[in-house]
Amino acid sequence: MGITLTQILNLVGKLDDTPGGETPRERFRRYLKDNVKEVGQIRDYIEECLRNSGDQYNRALQDLVNHLATFLEFNVVFGRYQGTPSQIGFDGLWKSPTNFFIIPEVKTTEAYAIKTATLIGYVDALISEKKLPNWDHALGLYVIGRPDPELRQLENSIIAEQRIHQLRIISVESLLSLAELMNEYDIGHEDILAILKPSGPIIDPVIELMAHLVAQQLAEEKPSEKLPVTEALPVEAEVRYWLSPVKSDEEETAEETIQTLVGREKIYAFGERTPGRKHIKPSDRICFYATGSGVVAHAEVASAPEYKPHPRVRHPDKYPWVFRVKNVHLYSDKPVIIDTTLRSQLDAFQGKNPNQGWAWFVQATRRISKQDFELLTKHE
Repeated sequence: MGITLTQILNLVGKLDDTPGGETPRERFRRYLKDNVKEVGQIRDYIEECLRNSGDQYNRALQDLVNHLATFLEFNVVFGRYQGTPSQIGFDGLWKSPTNFFIIPEVKTTEAYAIKTATLIGYVDALISEKKLPNWDHALGLYVIGRPDPELRQLENSIIAEQRIHQLRIISVESLLSLAELMNEYDIGHEDILAILKPSGPIIDPVIELMAHLVAQQLAEEKPSEKLPVTEALPVEAEVRYWLSPVKSDEEETAEETIQTLVGREKIYAFGERTPGRKHIKPSDRICFYATGSGVVAHAEVASAPEYKPHPRVRHPDKYPWVFRVKNVHLYSDKPVIIDTTLRSQLDAFQGKNPNQGWAWFVQATRRISKQDFELLTKHE
């Protein structure tokens, strides 16, 4: 059984900027370096940070994001948790082998405005101290824990101030996905840098990367996952089990979306290309994964998807295939967390290292076994 982030933080003590080699901060960072060597582990810890609140988890998230950058082959200098009049309060400094620098600013979802002047000031100060060559070799990167309305304001500020070549925004989920792509495919550091850096006039590198990924996926096409079939029933009557991910955005959290559609409206919606759209049917069971939290609801499918855009569905043009659900169970207050222990029990992870990247399991709607469904919805 893996040790949780909360247990680690209880062992190392309160994270702060106290200097010294045996402080809680240094013990925690040393633990990450020595023990967290798989992307799946760091995803578990980051998601635990986002499920909790308080300075201890915010500071742990900052260190985890910095540690994540080492998976992308950056040389990382950890920053302070808080600035002082004599020391710059930057969160971290990531140096690329290409001599390009990224200065991250890690944010959770606290409801306060993010001022671009703060991060710009950090970069300017680092240039003045000769720790960076100049803005041509530097980028300020906001790493956002969960989307909220402030994110759109930050985006608008960057555009209005004409800072799009100096400041960029990425969700921690997308940063984790980059690390998983680099770990699982033939993608190098410079490919990752091409995505993170502001795009130049030539767009070929990004298109080449996309084509490269598709080619690899086609080359290693795996046979469909073997799922048990109920022999006593004809194929049409067989009960199938599904897992569907739901993401938060600036307007609504994943949990709120599930509460609205599944809980109140007793519906759910798929897109034109959502896996399973043509196969899901009445009597099937479906569970819902709130990205970054866990499985928070399940229900029985009551109708086949129909092209019938619903006014309560966000972006009904993207998700026009609506079906009804019944026997709904909601438990967002007690989500089923897909941690290492649970992953090691799932059929979908047989033959796989549960500590390695596992975003593939929750990035798209997928059919799962009955046993996996029961494990994923065992919330009591």
